[in-house]
Amino acid sequence: MAKWRDGGGTFTVGAEGAPIPLQIAASYGARTRGLLGRDGIEGALLLTPAASVHTFRMRFAIDVAYLDRDLRVLAVVTMAPGRLGLPRLRSRHVLEARAGAMAGWGLRAGTRVNVDTG
Repeated sequence: MAKWRDGGGTFTVGAEGAPIPLQIAASYGARTRGLLGRDGIEGALLLTPAASVHTFRMRFAIDVAYLDRDLRVLAVVTMAPGRLGLPRLRSRHVLEARAGAMAGWGLRAGTRVNVDTG
């Protein structure tokens, strides 16, 4: 995908995964807002471009997947509220979801995410 825009869609993990709801935060304002002020999220939030995140003032723990330019997962971590994540080399996008969700989806280092905004 050449140009990212704020909006919605779905994503799948690997080629055979079931569609998962996705919100895209591509503008500065949407990325800055992220998951702040929310009590949870259905599916995931994609921050693009992004190489790191924080969970200051967040109300719940999240899973964070760092993705390269080809949407391949570089690393997955779980972050409690009030933490600062370290920037990841080669990370171009960050996927956020409620803590525990990514393991359930089979998302781990090396897997590829497919995004559909259509």
